[in-house]
Amino acid sequence: MNNDIFLTNNLTNKKEKFVPLDQKNIRMYVCGPTVYDDPHIGNARPIVVFDILYKIFKKNYPKVTYVRNITDVDDKIIKSSKENNISISELTNKVTESFSEDCNYLNCETPTHQPKATENIDLMIKMVSELIKKGFAYENNKHVYFEVKKFKDYGQLSNKKLEDLVAGSRIEVSDNKKNSEDFVLWKPSENDEPSWESPWGKGRPGWHLECSAMSKKFLGDEFDVHGGGIDLLFPHHENEIAQSRCANDTKVFANFWLHNAFITMSNEKMAKSQGNILKIKDFRSKINGQILRLALMSAHYKQPLDWNDKLLKDSQDTINKWYNVYIDIKDEIDISNEILQPLYDDLNTPGYIANLHQLYEKANKGNDQDKAIFVSACQFVGLLYEKKEDWLNSKMSKASISEKEILLKIDDRNKARDNKNYKEADKIRNELLDKGVLIEDKGDKTTWKFK
Repeated sequence: MNNDIFLTNNLTNKKEKFVPLDQKNIRMYVCGPTVYDDPHIGNARPIVVFDILYKIFKKNYPKVTYVRNITDVDDKIIKSSKENNISISELTNKVTESFSEDCNYLNCETPTHQPKATENIDLMIKMVSELIKKGFAYENNKHVYFEVKKFKDYGQLSNKKLEDLVAGSRIEVSDNKKNSEDFVLWKPSENDEPSWESPWGKGRPGWHLECSAMSKKFLGDEFDVHGGGIDLLFPHHENEIAQSRCANDTKVFANFWLHNAFITMSNEKMAKSQGNILKIKDFRSKINGQILRLALMSAHYKQPLDWNDKLLKDSQDTINKWYNVYIDIKDEIDISNEILQPLYDDLNTPGYIANLHQLYEKANKGNDQDKAIFVSACQFVGLLYEKKEDWLNSKMSKASISEKEILLKIDDRNKARDNKNYKEADKIRNELLDKGVLIEDKGDKTTWKFK
């Protein structure tokens, strides 16, 4: 029997019970990266949020089809390739690889399909042709636009009237459009830009069209969940709904729309213009991915998450503590619904972390079975997936001191204590503490661990 899962649906602005279109195959689409630059920590949030949703669905249903696209043709990519003086293919391959490494670093599962826009241009051309044929799109001067006022439900997702959306958004101005709110489906390419042959001349697809074509290919005309960052709600997701429903003759595109909130720094939105971009790859050599993953789970996905050193320090301390009761799990342990309940209630990760803390306290005082339950509950959300020795080794490799140096310092301290030079002994203890090493004296033996 499946457990009741509740999700906040931005299409209705309500928390609703999740009812799948097909119990045998849950279908979800999440907007992936536009590969013009290495992903930043703000991009990491949807990667982790929807990875957890994927795990919840897989726990409750026999099959889950998870699609996350790669946008590898876009104005930003063309601009970035010129600025960096490298070819578009070199840029997109490099950034796609970096994104894949980031996902592995954050211990995210690989989606069922990761289609690239450039591999599906024929489907986009077909969808544009369909929209023209049905009277929802028009061609002018080798451009094709979707005529927004022809779709009566436009603005339903963003919960605004069309005139408000037009007034309050940065809409591309063009003499080729009938109306300012119309958005591009196809446009001509310059000589040095990527291009494909089409009925409207050599050109390339509009960004919004790409997701509509790829979701249709792998998930059909209607599917269960569409996700992404809150910045994509308008115009990207609003436009996807318009063109997909009109091309496919459906009353629904996706049943549930989920959007994660921004990551901020000092409560400012992370943005290039702010100069506060933190790239995921810059953390890889310094911090274990589990620490970032726990930090990203620390706030509810609908709430902004402020990124700071204390958040990382608290996450590191928590993972360190939890590894004290780590145990290798031989047999799979079924995690109770009581433990998982917060995740079933709109992906309440802070509530689930609170449950993990309670399980840790029990494991710390309990037997191997208690420890196994705790470790299983951590692993369900992608934590404590490394063996304890691997965790310690990864910490050591990222520490500013080697094991050999630690042992030499401990030896020096022991000699100082033997000589009753307690001031020197305390100094060495504090030096080790500054480098993240905690030492403990038990009788005549001194042990150490990373704090």
